[in-house]
Amino acid sequence: MANIPEDLKYTKTHEWVKIEGDTVTTGVTDFAQHELSDIVYVEINTVGKQVKKDEPMGTVEAVKAVADLYAPLSGEVLEANEALKDDPAAVNKDPYGVGWMAKLKLSSQDELAGLMDPAAYAELVKKSEHH
Repeated sequence: MANIPEDLKYTKTHEWVKIEGDTVTTGVTDFAQHELSDIVYVEINTVGKQVKKDEPMGTVEAVKAVADLYAPLSGEVLEANEALKDDPAAVNKDPYGVGWMAKLKLSSQDELAGLMDPAAYAELVKKSEHH
């Protein structure tokens, strides 16, 4: 069963969102890193730029596939987790901690209502799990 922390919000594209005022931290969920398997490279190519909700803001490269990292909310990308350049496997080990990917400054609090709570995300994962 995927680890779904109770204090975070989630997207249908398997990003998690930690909300701190008008700043949010995001990355891929435990379920997503498990599906991707061994992550070898993370690139956030939008630092300093405005992104719109659901637009790609970077890529996550795994041994098996390359996936887009989608912006969970609209805003300015403040920073990317530089530590992942040297240790992309941190995403596999600790997707909600040292494996975070980007921080954004929200342009609108209104979009927060569109995020999934842990229970809704757990339902989505249950449907997605191929067991």
